[in-house]
Amino acid sequence: MNFKLTSKYKPTGDQPEAIKELTEGIEHGDKSQVLLGVTGSGKTFTMANVIANVNKPTLILSHNKTLAAQLYEEMKGFFPQNAVEFYVSYYDYYQPEAYMPSTDTYIEKDLAINDEIDKLRLSAVSSLLSGRKDVIVISSVSCIYGMGGPVAMKDNVIRIKKGQILDRNIFLRSLVNALYVRNDIDLQRGNFRVKGDTVDVAMAYSDNILRVTWWDDEIDAIEEVDSISYHRLGSFEEFEIYPANLFVTSKEQTENAIRQIQDDLTIQIDFFNEIGDSVKAQRIKERVEYDIEMIKELGHCSGIENYSRYFDGREPGQRPYCLLDFFLEDNLIIIDESHVSVPQISAMYGGDRARKKNLVEFGFRLPAAFDNRPLKFEEFHNLIKQIIYVSATPANFELEEAEGVVVEQLIRPTGLLDPEIEVRPSENQIDNLMEEILVRSEKDERILVTTLTKRMAEELTEYLLNHEVRAAYIHSNVASLDRIKIINDLRNGIYDVLVGVNLLREGLDLPEVSLVAILDADKEGFLRSHRSLTQTAGRAARNVNGKVIMYADTITDSMQKTIDETLRRREKQLKYNELNHITPTQIKRSIKETLPIGDTNMVANVLNVKKKPKIYSILQEETALVADPIVMKMTRKQLEKSIQNTTAMMKEAAKNLDFLQAAQYRDEILRLQAELEQKTV
Repeated sequence: MNFKLTSKYKPTGDQPEAIKELTEGIEHGDKSQVLLGVTGSGKTFTMANVIANVNKPTLILSHNKTLAAQLYEEMKGFFPQNAVEFYVSYYDYYQPEAYMPSTDTYIEKDLAINDEIDKLRLSAVSSLLSGRKDVIVISSVSCIYGMGGPVAMKDNVIRIKKGQILDRNIFLRSLVNALYVRNDIDLQRGNFRVKGDTVDVAMAYSDNILRVTWWDDEIDAIEEVDSISYHRLGSFEEFEIYPANLFVTSKEQTENAIRQIQDDLTIQIDFFNEIGDSVKAQRIKERVEYDIEMIKELGHCSGIENYSRYFDGREPGQRPYCLLDFFLEDNLIIIDESHVSVPQISAMYGGDRARKKNLVEFGFRLPAAFDNRPLKFEEFHNLIKQIIYVSATPANFELEEAEGVVVEQLIRPTGLLDPEIEVRPSENQIDNLMEEILVRSEKDERILVTTLTKRMAEELTEYLLNHEVRAAYIHSNVASLDRIKIINDLRNGIYDVLVGVNLLREGLDLPEVSLVAILDADKEGFLRSHRSLTQTAGRAARNVNGKVIMYADTITDSMQKTIDETLRRREKQLKYNELNHITPTQIKRSIKETLPIGDTNMVANVLNVKKKPKIYSILQEETALVADPIVMKMTRKQLEKSIQNTTAMMKEAAKNLDFLQAAQYRDEILRLQAELEQKTV
């Protein structure tokens, strides 16, 4: 099946030319292309059109879950008849295993898996295994982390046909090999149930149940039924059941893996004994032998992923399998916000290895643990067939990859221009800023101010508050949920000014902001680089009165590049507006509205989440944090009830892919549990 794009919009501005150039580049076999699209120019719509034109299975990589969720909803709206999938980390909470030799502290791995995201991940892999071309997978950097190989997954796909002669017990054994679990009482996702000649399979990647009925040894019917009402939803002549886990293996592979683990354990014990470290030798011996016994008895153990190389049959140092291995050979990769995503991909391997180095050196893990890892950037790069880097400020790497050929998308459908940039002296910059704030506030417009440090942001906010300016600050020490609340309060007019250190957050959509003030703009560095200045200036690009003031005593190269680039864009935008008789129109967007495309509220839940009442059993209204006197006075029974209720809320938030809210509930549970441990009654 081919991609079928559904949209009430038509490409406008320079979207048609961008779509044409990118499509032709892919058809001509260009490996790398760059789409330089300004904020608000409709880059996602352009991507959707290119995907529909080239008709290749596509991976869209985003640098965080929130933006990945936003892209997922938009693409689901554009391609309702095709397979649009979501593949991000399924951890609501994850504390990796670690060892700190300075304090002799070993930290056990701790995690909470989001069942809904696990289902979506399996759905993504199932769509790719099916061999269909019309698949779009929106992923975070999780796509470069290790998983089971495609051959093992394909070998465990169960194919059945109506009228097929198949012994029921053989079918049941196939389900077990595909890691489905028999449960005749409580049929959950990944389970199957047997009732006489009928087998119900709760597929791990779907909300519905597959019902297979036999007549003697012949498959009489294959039906899909609702998991709640058990109403029949449809029937099939043939069907494929995909594995219930991303890591599947056979009995032979397990036996081979155990032999190799035992051999490597002997080598490691000998190594520690040779260097005279009997403590480490004893530690690795006890830990690995315990894991081997668990694998023999149960088929798994805690931290089994550290032995993945043995189960996969890989050589030491060989890269793990990842999501990219499941795509058809002729595929397309799109990296969104590439100036952030590419460095993130590059950093994953180093961070993982640094953590495991201590675990291996101090006898907690075999050296094979190093091979349970994300891909190195070179390995990821070698898997690329064709790629489009998308960014308003592409980095040098992307430009070099595309050999300097850049497809530009500078025109906004609203006719809005890039903001004017004015440079003012840093002397008396705060007094001058105060005057600008008063002018904008009277017009009911908002102001963003960027400083160089967190302390400066806090002190400036305090100064503004003392002068009766409604201001707030935001930086990395402010909790994620609080940041979103502050941003919404800014849009609602509770604040007029938002002060921060690094407000160039990709995806930050604030049409009410008409002024961005950059203090100490001439202090060269990461926060005042050309790309950072351009991204920060773009925060004023959604307002018809948008303006940027850079306070500086000298104009640095970065400032000049930003000013020159902005002038170039404005010139092109003005010319287009004049030729097409377009008058720039102010964006007016409801703060609570979800995206205009798609029929789910997932992104609205992620992006527009607000602090919800905390579920303390003795209160029915919003309360403060766990440090509140009310919580401290709770009995053990009341605290246990509160933990139970908050856990339910966390699971509900996670089910809705409301990651930030789920994280807050998780933190709340940890605080409540800490309080509970101190209670005796």
